[in-house]
Amino acid sequence: MIDYRPLRIALLGAGSVGAQVARLLLENKAELAARVGAELELIGVAVRDIKSKRSADIPVELLTTDAESLIVAADIVIEVMGGLEPARTYILQALNSGSDVITANKALLATHGTELFEAAEQVGAQLYFEAAVAAAIPIIRPLRESLAGDKVNRIMGIVNGSTNYILDRMDSAGLTLEAAMAEATELGYLEADPSLDVEGYDAAQKIAILAALAFHTEVPLDRVYREGITKVTKAQITAARENGYVIKLLAIAERIDADGSGEQGVSARVYPALVPREHPLAAVRGAFNAVFVEAEAAGSLMFYGAGAGGVQTASAVLGDLVSAAKRHVAGGPGLADSVHANLEVLPIERIYTRYQITIQAKDQPGVLAQIANIFAEHGVSVETVEQSVNPSEPGKTPTASLMVGTHEATDASLSSVVNSLAASEAVESITSVIRVEGL
Repeated sequence: MIDYRPLRIALLGAGSVGAQVARLLLENKAELAARVGAELELIGVAVRDIKSKRSADIPVELLTTDAESLIVAADIVIEVMGGLEPARTYILQALNSGSDVITANKALLATHGTELFEAAEQVGAQLYFEAAVAAAIPIIRPLRESLAGDKVNRIMGIVNGSTNYILDRMDSAGLTLEAAMAEATELGYLEADPSLDVEGYDAAQKIAILAALAFHTEVPLDRVYREGITKVTKAQITAARENGYVIKLLAIAERIDADGSGEQGVSARVYPALVPREHPLAAVRGAFNAVFVEAEAAGSLMFYGAGAGGVQTASAVLGDLVSAAKRHVAGGPGLADSVHANLEVLPIERIYTRYQITIQAKDQPGVLAQIANIFAEHGVSVETVEQSVNPSEPGKTPTASLMVGTHEATDASLSSVVNSLAASEAVESITSVIRVEGL
């Protein structure tokens, strides 16, 4: 039985996600009302151009260019316009008026999240954002609620479907980076500005959000280490396959010992890495996403699914809408996310990882010993060495190709090894340096 007043819903944006949110909200109105205990009345959809073509039909009488009037009249505001402004201004206006807000805006949360959450807390409103990371994959709510009583130690995942598609095509079809990017562009996987995907900006925004939730610590976006996939070569992909690895763009956040004293800090980073083919993340193909969570009591958990798409993202938005509506019916203020831990966000040099380094070295007696000494001088232990002699050229010093796999060490030590190798007379060139994760 429904005896609560209708809840007024304002929708800001009617692009690929917003149009699907409006469609699902209108088509499933009766079912949603039964779940919530109140009717969800879509009072309007704010758009830039009422005449624009959309992926789903929206009754023209709901369309408006006056976002501010919609916000003032709403109980719950859904923001799916994207970008930093005017989205930030609209969300602050909604929160300050006491409305709950649902957003899929990862860039905004990663950049202005602290400001928005503080605004929500001051007035007892709630900010929901399940759709901001990995679309339909439920990862925000498990971190925010299901694992709230546990201690999360590490998050490692593939959170950008575009780059995963590109790397997967390079691995499975032998394409070059440029050819795989062209395919991804044709399929509509890449952003209008491809650098947001291929340079790792999108993944960095997402891991900043996940790290803040998991470790109860503010993680500024500029403290997230970021490398994209633009330097990944076909030769690296082939070598990875031959050695039982696959290359993935990984987003990682973890607790680490800050200084050896037991005092913990947080690392958040994005980079391409070798992943053993038997690891669950290696099986994530195409444009799909997956997030691997390691918690102290719950153990290892993996969340997998479509990480992008209008309908998929709309599904997450509607899930948040049901939660927000139920809170209205039940009553009570919104609950703020805790940042009580206030852990230090550590630079990339402090993490512990492994490297695989491919070296072109002089094929002469004593060269291996010189290279081994460089690793030893920096406290890095060598785990594997594969050597192959390169075809000799008349009049040139013969060379050999060495692929060196290291044991775990600090990134600072491993980076120093690479610099020393590059400066060594025994080394002709370094052709590949890539981190190894998932061992």
